[in-house]
Amino acid sequence: MALGTLALFAASAFTPLPYLVPTLERRSAVLKPSAVHTRHVGVRAQEGSEPGFIEKLKDSFRLFQESRAAGYNFKQAVADGIAGEYDVSAVTSAVTKEAASAPVVLFTWESSPACKKALKYLEWANVKPHVVRLDNPWSEGNPKRAALGRLTGRSSVPSIWIGGKYVGGCDDGPSDEAPGLVKLAFDGSLPKKLEAAGVAI
Repeated sequence: MALGTLALFAASAFTPLPYLVPTLERRSAVLKPSAVHTRHVGVRAQEGSEPGFIEKLKDSFRLFQESRAAGYNFKQAVADGIAGEYDVSAVTSAVTKEAASAPVVLFTWESSPACKKALKYLEWANVKPHVVRLDNPWSEGNPKRAALGRLTGRSSVPSIWIGGKYVGGCDDGPSDEAPGLVKLAFDGSLPKKLEAAGVAI
């Protein structure tokens, strides 16, 4: 598997290493699950306990493969793999409502430089957006990120919405309709979009 896949999967709650699964499974079949083995490899200590490392790894990689097979791009497939199993319809409905809950909405990660930059630009324009943190907690944010990616064609943050419509990220976006905050500012269309959304500028 490509090194890029491994790096992107590392953002999840565990660090999936898909190419190690067969090796670890062979070792698990040979070794008796001792307390140390259970703690480090993640094998379930007893039936009904929380999924271990191997189970999480398999689920994540399966979801990644299913997303790719469905035609989604690499980054979206990674987002789907990290999100795990979730109710796509319910989460999509929830993020759509959140995106329209204020004139300007940003889905962010606190540590993201692009998110910080977008927030600073909006502050300079005297715009106070509604911020939805996808990293607080990750267990809720990861499915939201995957659903946003399916809605917009881009799973990266920030995901910026004005008047309930996706406008892209900070520096760019996936289309002419959603080119990103910076391009909207430079081509002069940002003030019109903000005014149409009810933002006094």
